[in-house]
Amino acid sequence: MCYSRLLQPLLWLLALACFKQHDVYVNGVKIPVDHIPRQSNPTKLPVDLSLASSNQFAYLAHIDIGGQDFRMLLDTGSADLWVVSSDCTEQDCQGVAKYNQSSSFASTNSSFHLTYLSGSVTGLIGTETVVVGPYEISTQILALANQTSGLALAGTGNSGILGLSFPVEASIPETLGRTLLENIMASYNETERYFAIKLGRDQDGSSFTIGELDPDFANSTSDFTYNSVSPLGNSVYNYWKLPLQGFTINHTVFPLSDSRVSGASSSIAVLDTGTTLILGPSADVDRFWQSVGGAKKTSSGWQVRCDRGIIVGVVLGGGNSTKEYVIDPADISWQQGSHAGEWCMGGVQANDGVISGDWLLGDTFLRNVYALHHVAANGQPPRIGLLGLTDPDASLAAFRQQRGNDPTPPAQILTNAHQSNSLGGGDICGIAAAGGFAFGAVMTLLLCFKPCRGKVSKY
Repeated sequence: MCYSRLLQPLLWLLALACFKQHDVYVNGVKIPVDHIPRQSNPTKLPVDLSLASSNQFAYLAHIDIGGQDFRMLLDTGSADLWVVSSDCTEQDCQGVAKYNQSSSFASTNSSFHLTYLSGSVTGLIGTETVVVGPYEISTQILALANQTSGLALAGTGNSGILGLSFPVEASIPETLGRTLLENIMASYNETERYFAIKLGRDQDGSSFTIGELDPDFANSTSDFTYNSVSPLGNSVYNYWKLPLQGFTINHTVFPLSDSRVSGASSSIAVLDTGTTLILGPSADVDRFWQSVGGAKKTSSGWQVRCDRGIIVGVVLGGGNSTKEYVIDPADISWQQGSHAGEWCMGGVQANDGVISGDWLLGDTFLRNVYALHHVAANGQPPRIGLLGLTDPDASLAAFRQQRGNDPTPPAQILTNAHQSNSLGGGDICGIAAAGGFAFGAVMTLLLCFKPCRGKVSKY
């Protein structure tokens, strides 16, 4: 699905021509991001009510489509741009801002349909003027969702998806146009073809920048530790993923099972802002919680005592770029607001349906790092730069101050990792159905609010 080498220079020039700028290259920009709690009525869902107040958030960026402002879900785990159309009359797409066709819209006469585990989107593919910050793309390919089902868009008020992954994962055919990320990156000098994301814990703590860094989190690109993106094969890239060497629990090494990715020498982790939790193989996740202690596996998945304060580290990268990134204890024992009960949802859950990697690192990990995503440039492959932002001692002290002292004695770290079982068919959202969870509807919101493409998913 990649463009040929002969066509690539022409396509970059065409992308540059779409931008209404006087200079060949543009300056960096910061895009406003909203940190939105997901609204739902748990009394209408078959849920475990002890988890009904679980900390559910989405991260929405503001962009302009056809002169209209929308909040779109930031999703590094997909590549398409789609927005709800005014023609959508289903209950599922009510309560959100809808796109009204403007004079600058041009239809391609091609249909758009995605079937997700938790619902579906159907509509029309066309081109429209899209404004990202101060920069305008005059003929951006996108899809208008005329029908949506099972996505509960009003839960966060987002009007669609802003995909930031690689074009091989786009559902809109590449023959119709380039993804939004490709067009944006074409306007920058090669050294500045990156975007950086920080997911915050409150309304003012998030950041999404393109071609520049947010000085609130980093002053120089040299502050980051870089690793090349792990390819799908033959220099083809599908997701923002990198080697995962293992975890640490209270500074003790917690090894992982052998990778199920062909040819991988270590586990592979996918960074995905469109998913809430950390997901991994069930055998490793079970062993992880047994090593944490103060946890129980129920029909609602893994739960942990709300006062269980531990320091978990994620060891990512390879060679001299291998580094540990600490997770705040509040992202492991997961609740919203003040202490409300004895048991909280575990921030790490089982999913044996990840096939593009072994682990998926969602928001419960990404809130603890500043992540720079650099596309291929200057003859170098795409790469990920990470900067850890969580201090282990300070975060543990804050956790204990809020939750109280942890009375549970330390558990024995189970280091006997086994070889992973072979995968069956499935997709990234399999946990909500195949995991046997009684509260599948809530887990669908947590895990599958992003496009979970069912049979067409490449996870």
